[in-house]
Amino acid sequence: MSSLILLVDDEPLGRAALEALLLDEDYTLAFAADGATALAQAQALAPDLILLDVMMPGMDGYEVCRRLRADARLADVPVVMVTALDDREARLRGLEAGADDFVTKPVDRVELRARVRTITRLNRYRHLQDERAKLERQLRRLSGLQAIDLAIVGSLDLQVSLGVVVQQTIAQLGVAAAAVWLLNPITHMLQYASGRGFPTQDLERRPVRLGEGPTGRVALERLTLVVPNLAAAAEAAGRVETLPANAFVGYCGVPLLAKGQVIGVLGVFQRTVLTPDMEWLEYLETLARQAAIAVDNARLFEGLQRSQTELILAYDATIEGWSRALDLRDKETEGHSQRVTTMTLRLARAVGIDDAQLTHVRRGALLHDIGKLGVPDSILLKPGPLTDEEWAIMRQHPVYAYDLLYPIAYLRPALDIPRWHHERWDGTGYPHGLKAEQIPLAARLFAVADVVDALRSDRPYRPAWSEARVREHIRTAAGSHFDPQAVQAFLSLGDA
Repeated sequence: MSSLILLVDDEPLGRAALEALLLDEDYTLAFAADGATALAQAQALAPDLILLDVMMPGMDGYEVCRRLRADARLADVPVVMVTALDDREARLRGLEAGADDFVTKPVDRVELRARVRTITRLNRYRHLQDERAKLERQLRRLSGLQAIDLAIVGSLDLQVSLGVVVQQTIAQLGVAAAAVWLLNPITHMLQYASGRGFPTQDLERRPVRLGEGPTGRVALERLTLVVPNLAAAAEAAGRVETLPANAFVGYCGVPLLAKGQVIGVLGVFQRTVLTPDMEWLEYLETLARQAAIAVDNARLFEGLQRSQTELILAYDATIEGWSRALDLRDKETEGHSQRVTTMTLRLARAVGIDDAQLTHVRRGALLHDIGKLGVPDSILLKPGPLTDEEWAIMRQHPVYAYDLLYPIAYLRPALDIPRWHHERWDGTGYPHGLKAEQIPLAARLFAVADVVDALRSDRPYRPAWSEARVREHIRTAAGSHFDPQAVQAFLSLGDA
C-alpha cells in the first residue's frame, strides 16, 4: 500500500512543483492551498507525511504545525517544512512548532525524494511497530478475559472469580489498584467485595451510599465515570475529599449490570492523572461485564441451592408426616417409624454405608410400611388372627409400596427397605423369597431394627421383652431370619 502525502502550499506553482518532483514515486498525493484546509485534510485523511510550506497568508506553516501536534490523532504524523528561509532562527521556530525536518527552496529533486523515502519508510515501520504492540496488547487482554471465564466456569466461589477479575484489571490496564463493590439490595449500600493495591483496609470497612463519591455516583447514574484528578474534581465541586496516605489521583468506575439492574461497581485507581483512551475504557467495561456475570451466576447458584434445600426439607417433612400417619393407621406404638429409622441409621453407619446413601436409607425406613395403604382396613385393623387369604393380601404390601413409590424418581433410591424388608436371610421371607445377599443391605439392616423395636414395645397380646431376651432372640436368629453381619452390627452397638 502506497504512502499518502499531503502537499500544503498557497501557491499553485509550488504545489505543482512538489507534485512533479514526486510524480514518478509510488505515493498517493493530496493537496491543500491554506492552513485551514490543510488541517481539515489531515483530520480526514490521516496522511503518512505532510510537506508544509512555511510562508502562507493567514495561518502560516508554524501555526499549522502547532495545531497538528495538539491533535492527538495527528500528533505523530511526520511534518517536513518547505521554506525559502534558510536561517537558524527559522529552523528553531519550526522545531519548536513540532516539525520533523526541513527542505529548502528551491527544492532539490534528489534530496526531496531521499528525505521523503526515508521518512515514509520510518513511518511505515513505526506503524508496523504500533500495530504489533496493539496486537500483543489485545492478545494479552484476551488472555485476561479467558482467565476470568475459566474462573467463573471452574469455581462457584464468588471471591475466587472476583479476585481474578481484580487481578486481571490491574495487570491488563496498568492501574495501581482496583476493587469491586456489590450493591446490598436491602440496605441499598455498596459493600466492598474484592480488591487489590490499597495501602489500608479503609475501603473494606466503610460501605458506600448510592450517589456518595465517584463510586456511589457510578451506581446511581449507571454510567461509566472517569475522574482524571480526584482532588481537583472535589475542589471544583466545593467538597473536601479525605484521601488516605499514598493517595490515588485518578479514578474510573463502571457499573455492574445484570438483567438491567445495577448489582455493583468495578472501580480502578491510578497514582497519576488518568486520561484513558477509548480502547482502554472499552476493555474496562468488558471486565465489568465479566464481573457482573460472575456475580449473577453465583447468586443464581446460591438461589438454586437454597431452593433445593428448602425443597428437600419439604420432601422430608412430607415423608415424616406420611410415616406418622401410617403409625396411627396401623395402631403401632407411637414413634415406631422414628425409632426404627434411628436404629437402622446406626446400623448402617456401623457397617460403613456412606453419608450419601444414608439419606436414602432414612427415607426408606420412614416409608417402610407405606404399602399398607393398599391393605383394606378390615384386614389391617382386624383384632383377631388373619385367614390364609387375608395373609396373602397382607404380604402384598411390599409390592404395593414399590408400585406406589417407583413412579416418584426422587424416592426410587429409597425403595430397598419398603420393597424387601420382609425378606429373610434363609429365603423364607416375602414377597419374592430372596435369599442372603440377594436382599439389599439396607433391607437386611432394617429387618433387625424392625424386629428389635417390635419386641421392645408393649403389644395388646404381650408385654415388651427385656433387653437381654431381645438380644438373645436376635442372636439366635442370625443366619435364618437375619443377616449375620447385621446381627453382629446390632450386638456391637451395646444398648442400641
